[in-house]
Amino acid sequence: MSDARPSTSSLPGPRGLPFVGNTISFAREPLAFLEAIREYGDLARYEAFGREFVVVSRPDLVEAVLVSRSDEFWRGSFEHELGEGVGIEGVFFSEGEQWRRQRLLLQNAFTPVRIESYAEVMVDETVREVASWPEGGVIDVNERLSALTLGALTRSLFALPLEGDRADRVRRWVDAMGAYLEADFFGPGAVLPSWFPRRTEREYERATADVEALVGDLLTERRESDAEGDDLLSLLATAEYPDGTRPSADEISDQLLTFLLAGHETTATALTYACWFLAADDEIRERLEREVEAVCGDRDPTFADLPELTVAEAVGREALRLYPPLPFLHREPREPTSLDGVRVAPGTTIQLNMYGIHRDERWWAAPDSFRPERWLDDADRPEYASFPFGGGPRHCIGMRFAMTELKLSLATIARRVRFDRVSTSLDPSIEVSLDPGTVEMRVRRP
Repeated sequence: MSDARPSTSSLPGPRGLPFVGNTISFAREPLAFLEAIREYGDLARYEAFGREFVVVSRPDLVEAVLVSRSDEFWRGSFEHELGEGVGIEGVFFSEGEQWRRQRLLLQNAFTPVRIESYAEVMVDETVREVASWPEGGVIDVNERLSALTLGALTRSLFALPLEGDRADRVRRWVDAMGAYLEADFFGPGAVLPSWFPRRTEREYERATADVEALVGDLLTERRESDAEGDDLLSLLATAEYPDGTRPSADEISDQLLTFLLAGHETTATALTYACWFLAADDEIRERLEREVEAVCGDRDPTFADLPELTVAEAVGREALRLYPPLPFLHREPREPTSLDGVRVAPGTTIQLNMYGIHRDERWWAAPDSFRPERWLDDADRPEYASFPFGGGPRHCIGMRFAMTELKLSLATIARRVRFDRVSTSLDPSIEVSLDPGTVEMRVRRP
């Protein structure tokens, strides 16, 4: 008996060009594309990058894919190809039993007790970085906050400072990856044949070789030091799975690369967007400053202060709503299934429209406006109207780490400086994260 439910081919969506579909439209303005496609409904369809996408723009359907029916879906071939393209097979990209073993091993570095132990380092790195900003000087806030979060990451998760040439090598690698992804994976280069020479790919391969050598040196130094620690670097250097096997050298390297990458870029971009918005909103900035003064007095914030830093949290969450770390997540059905009464076949890439849902007026009043106070109200909205860290079994393992650092760094910065915008606008692009580009602001000390 045939299935009478409609298939994804019947879904509405933008018409593309012959052969390339909507690849060029998406590559030119990906965020505008994701907002516009909501006009076709909660489920829409388009073709790009040589595949069919079904876009999900409703919170309850996102919850079904990520949480309640998560066993029906896997990360999918689109993100698998992304992982192969960047050459990393860490916990973010792995699947099945390999992912479960890795996740179980790594979660020991992200328990609430461990997160609390990282808080002092997060504040210290913020104090040190802010102290280097010249009064009245113009800085690229995105660049400086990336340096801040990289320092906090390596001192906390790796229990070592990563400075000078070593830090520069990581930043060159992240920049090279971002340029490669923007140009050749999410950009116009995606329509070129695989054999076509790509400058950004060559530069990324050179930077990757350099940072892989650095990670190898860090592991060797930690093992030769005989130091016993419970940081991530020590954990991986001596790791053993429950069955007695040990992670391979490549597996350890991939995990460290994954956290070097995602562990600082997510927080750096969220901090950048938050500081950008605060620079143009005196009311919220002053409210944040009053909160920090009331909670902390003449000292810097601590982990114990976090429950009372509600405005700092609201500012961070609102920045993540407007500009999440990535504008979408992808999944693919393992077997024939359905969403909202529509048949979805294996091989179909389901695109969870994070950016579009985060700016949907059904869930958010004045959805394009920066309004942190919305997080202080008991608004009745779906849980997955905001999901910057994903959800379900594969939610971001570093979510607690990122939110702790975001709140503590915002509060520490608010005690010390204010910003005036020099850049007149933001130009976000899909790179390693939703990168804001150069964000120049003038530093003022109250």
